[in-house]
Amino acid sequence: MAQRPCRGAVAVLGGLLLALTVGPLQATAATPGQAQAAEGTGMVMVLDSSGSMAGGDGSGSTRIESARKAVGTVADALPDGYPTGLRVYGADKAKGCDDTRLAQPVAALDRAGLKRAVAGVRPKGDTPIGLSLRKAAGDLPRPAGGATGKRTILLISDGEDNCQAPPCKVAAQLAASGVDLHIDAIGFQVAGKARAQLECIAKAGNGRYYDAPDARALARQLQRAGQLSADGYRFKGKQIRGTTTRSGAPGIAPGQYLDTIGPNEERYYAVGLDAVSTADFSATVVPQPGAAVDSLDMLRTRIAYGATGSCDSASEMFGQHEGATPLTSGVSRIPTQGGNGGCDRAGRYWLVVERKAAKGSDAARWPMELMFHVEHQLKKGVTPAQSEPEYGAGGKDASLPTTAPQDVTGGTGFNDARTLRQGVWRDKVLPAQTLWYKVPVGWGQQLRYDVEFANEPTVKGNSTHTSYGGTQVYTPSRAPVGGGTGQFSPQVSYNGRLASLSMGTVPVAWTNRYETHPNVVPVHRNGDFYLAVTLGAKAAEIAQHPQIGVVLRIAVLGQEKSGPQAGVSAVRAEISPGDSGPSADGTPDSGGGWSTGRVVAVAIGGVGVLLLAGLAVAYGRARRKPQAGAGNSDPMRGGSW
Repeated sequence: MAQRPCRGAVAVLGGLLLALTVGPLQATAATPGQAQAAEGTGMVMVLDSSGSMAGGDGSGSTRIESARKAVGTVADALPDGYPTGLRVYGADKAKGCDDTRLAQPVAALDRAGLKRAVAGVRPKGDTPIGLSLRKAAGDLPRPAGGATGKRTILLISDGEDNCQAPPCKVAAQLAASGVDLHIDAIGFQVAGKARAQLECIAKAGNGRYYDAPDARALARQLQRAGQLSADGYRFKGKQIRGTTTRSGAPGIAPGQYLDTIGPNEERYYAVGLDAVSTADFSATVVPQPGAAVDSLDMLRTRIAYGATGSCDSASEMFGQHEGATPLTSGVSRIPTQGGNGGCDRAGRYWLVVERKAAKGSDAARWPMELMFHVEHQLKKGVTPAQSEPEYGAGGKDASLPTTAPQDVTGGTGFNDARTLRQGVWRDKVLPAQTLWYKVPVGWGQQLRYDVEFANEPTVKGNSTHTSYGGTQVYTPSRAPVGGGTGQFSPQVSYNGRLASLSMGTVPVAWTNRYETHPNVVPVHRNGDFYLAVTLGAKAAEIAQHPQIGVVLRIAVLGQEKSGPQAGVSAVRAEISPGDSGPSADGTPDSGGGWSTGRVVAVAIGGVGVLLLAGLAVAYGRARRKPQAGAGNSDPMRGGSW
């Protein structure tokens, strides 16, 4: 997680709704203990069964026996139904570089079948890692119709390849074959060239290397890697392909879309906008957890118009050196109060996403989820309530619930985020994992929460190692807010001892869109606000347990108003302060636009334009929002990198 000090300037964010359009990939939220995997998703474990695995593991057992137990442990921990298989090499011949076979096909999780398959393995021969990786890629299901799944090869080895296919080169070739494939590697009691080769395989394969110096560490790291694969981000949206320039950019309507983006690449999408509505746009990239990134690698979104104009831009960075997490950037086109700004005209605009990567960062294309939403103006004669740009009672010293925590399982992303209400909640997070929750927040209310990472026993000799815990909060339009305010920090150091973070938003007000602070402007729409909680990848080297406990203390402060207009009555509270009763997912979105007028679709240059008939606006107190365009002197908005 990282912070976001200003919109249009460099900001720091590590970390990530409601799906508006459903396309080829539609993954529903999984219940705890069950994975409803998208088409083309699955994992195949590739187990070293060469002669060296018959050696002792230092605890009175053999390496292969420790591996059998570890495979059983991960099989028990994986969600029901998650497609899983097992490939072995060196198990059938005393010598031979073609000795690799699929011991358990990739299919809905068969725990007993996996345990039987690994129990029958007898270490004998050579170590054809490269060939086995190539075969394993073919074992995995492939998505159809352009959908985005997640295919994982999980290699467990105690030595280096002694055959002809160079495994690092093979891993790189496989990883380049699609954004959905990655290779994780676990080194069991390895050092020197063997460890270097496994680290190279993981890096080239867009995956992560896990070191296992003993049998307990092998079971722990295998469980972590397996669960992280099964709990990957569940995408939702319609497939689309953006262009690298404005020319030929595909036109999109309000909804949710899926694309990919490569390092140092721009993607353009054309939209038609009327002269008065607010257009909210966000992009979420989802690298493989822990993939190599620089702390300054960033995702930038902007809304462009005319030949060189820019209505708004925002940049988000990872802000840490422990590897990739989901990253979201959001922008809005908000017409000025006077209606005479460069972005106030009806016509064609472009939504632009740019990924900036340093040398040595992950070179893979990343899956990307786009969200485009249009907020119509208020009804004629409606006066909105004044803006609320201050944190007030929701500052860092706010009182939060202290009731006993209730167990909850966070989602994998915006699309299956778990709904929470005010109260105290307890979950578990893996190193390099981001958990997702959503909290309904009404007009006039603000969200305030704390995240506590548990005190955990540490691995012997690693008590001085440090990772991080992080959090971020997102508006219903997925704009990140909360960091860089002087109130809250999105990261805290974690070394196995109790560590906590605070985060929150200003109250929701329609006229916040005319404020100037980047953490106030996006808080202009009621609905579900999203909480992302991340644990750094290096925590895998610190904690003895596969998962780390996390507690969330959530408060929704202020009396909810029945609408965005001034002088409205309060909504009757259904949950008393401190009540932590769960809310079922699937509650209808309370919506961003309080009221809309008649909408007429008009074609301009091949892109549909939404025109509202018979609307006028009367504003209460509101500060003028700088409008980018020709002659704009604000250096923090709409500029270049």
